[in-house]
Amino acid sequence: MTNIAICGCNGRMGKFVYEFVTERDDCRVVAGIDMNTAKYADFDVVASPDELPVKPDVIIDFSHPSLLNSLLSYCLTNGVPIVFATTGYSEEQIQTIKSAAAQIPVFFTFNMSLGINLLVELAKKATAVLGNQYDIEIVEKHHNQKIDAPSGTALMLADAINSVLDNNMNYMYDRHSQRKKRDKKEIGIHAVRGGTIVGEHEIIFAGHHEIITLSHSAASREVFATGSINAAVFLKDKPAGLYSMSDLV
Repeated sequence: MTNIAICGCNGRMGKFVYEFVTERDDCRVVAGIDMNTAKYADFDVVASPDELPVKPDVIIDFSHPSLLNSLLSYCLTNGVPIVFATTGYSEEQIQTIKSAAAQIPVFFTFNMSLGINLLVELAKKATAVLGNQYDIEIVEKHHNQKIDAPSGTALMLADAINSVLDNNMNYMYDRHSQRKKRDKKEIGIHAVRGGTIVGEHEIIFAGHHEIITLSHSAASREVFATGSINAAVFLKDKPAGLYSMSDLV
């Protein structure tokens, strides 16, 4: 049995996590962390990690990047593994997360969906086959409340593709001021924001007289909640280290 604390438990994703945990017999929620300490289930909700009434086996974080330091401080002090499912981290914060993995088990990925992580592997395979003969463009679409752009998932896809191409590619985020032809060493990354789009990612390989497209569409945020729970169960009792969805699958 994996005892889980949910950071951001009163948010939409936090409540999804709780709902799906109740349907499983290999884990349970023992505490919650949220600025809104309203209680809606049979676990206590506190405003900060240091106030947790019990030590969980794993923390699932669906909160906000601003809570990173307090979460890591608690986890490092108490030896608690953590699953980071929050988006919008800065490069500096990502390095802080990776550094913490030297002391505790840390699960970090830009997207908790199994399907997206399969898309990453397919993109790498397509890149290895097509090489630099095709222009590569990534288009991501999300709801109008998403703050960061491009999405972390789009960057994860670009990084995966770039790794196959010996990291020789440059990322082009905006073409409106570029009065020139497309450079062969570019990966174009484009963000669309509107309505209630949960998340759509498309990779376009545009060649001579043919186009190959790989895409993934999330119909519900539930897929991210399920992925985070699987990650938490996986992370329990693991040694210190940085883990991702590729380790889980």
